[in-house]
Amino acid sequence: MNTTNRCIVHLDLDTFFVSVERLMNRNLIGKPIIIGGTSDRGVVASCSYEARQFGVHSAMPMKMARTLCDHAIVIRGDMDQYSKYSKIVTEIITEKAPVCEKASIDEHYLDITGMDRFFGNLKWSHELRQKIINETGLPISFGVSINKTVSKIATGEAKPNGLLQIPQQCVQPFLNPLSIRKIPMIGNKTYHLLRSMGISTIMTLRQIPPDMIERVMGKNGILIWKKANGVDTAPVRQYSERKSISTEHTFETDTIDVIKLKNLLISMVEKIAFQLRKKQKLTSCVTVKIRYSNFDTHTLQKHISYTAFDHILMGTSLELFKKLYKRRMLVRLIGVKFSHLVQGSQQLNIFEDTHEMTSLYQAMDKIRLRFGANAVRRAVF
Repeated sequence: MNTTNRCIVHLDLDTFFVSVERLMNRNLIGKPIIIGGTSDRGVVASCSYEARQFGVHSAMPMKMARTLCDHAIVIRGDMDQYSKYSKIVTEIITEKAPVCEKASIDEHYLDITGMDRFFGNLKWSHELRQKIINETGLPISFGVSINKTVSKIATGEAKPNGLLQIPQQCVQPFLNPLSIRKIPMIGNKTYHLLRSMGISTIMTLRQIPPDMIERVMGKNGILIWKKANGVDTAPVRQYSERKSISTEHTFETDTIDVIKLKNLLISMVEKIAFQLRKKQKLTSCVTVKIRYSNFDTHTLQKHISYTAFDHILMGTSLELFKKLYKRRMLVRLIGVKFSHLVQGSQQLNIFEDTHEMTSLYQAMDKIRLRFGANAVRRAVF
């Protein structure tokens, strides 16, 4: 594959949660908005540009955000609405783009390589962006370049609500003066490590010998160094609603023990929910399956807001099981599946949960990653 002639588009819905809230309430336009858990122990999920001017940012404790911007309007948030608008945008994109990867609830990558033979790539991207704006009313920024990394950085520079194309010959001049913070993969820890080495701009980073970066940072250091040099061969992976993760259990002896069935279902959900978080995925559809002793098989599914957390997925699964298990016959098999997956960070239901809940999940997952998936198990639900 010739990666230098690719044309990759990155789309990012600007302050997505805030923008959706403003669609539902026009009085919020132009005002500082903070979305997240509304108690002092809550966390900021998103904030408007007006709030950012006061130092507010996502993942900040709500108490600190209120102190920095005491006149901000604080909204708990509505993941059902955000999920709905995310799906609408995805449908518009997949109808038009030859290859589309849904990277998160508000981000997409498109590979439109070769389409310039029929349309100008920039013209096509502009028309798609305008279609999304016209049909949803949501502001969206686009970056167009030779790979995922450069197009994503270009999107960041195009914000708010803009479009920026970086052709091959302009990649390095574009990247050079930017802060190393702009490079995907560079979090706070990596940023401070590089700054301690005197590296602040992308140009400085790319001039460091790669073997030195590897000695300090390992294989991730080489990946970051390549990104600084505008090199990224990662493909755009076709988005499919059929992507799923599932598990099922066939009993050696068919059972009618409802408590046993529910406990097993909870255990199965806990297992694959951990797999979701481990892969940094979110699901928006839960399916429960039952096969009776006569081999009749029944399934029931429910669409939910994007999540990857046990307490939400267990409740949904048990609700489906209760509706599904009506015949009171012996059960041969039970299964659960999470589908409609998208990439997403390990975020809790940020509008309901507290630091304590966040810390609990992170602590449990840390133990599981170190000692195995069965190291921590839920006693009851």
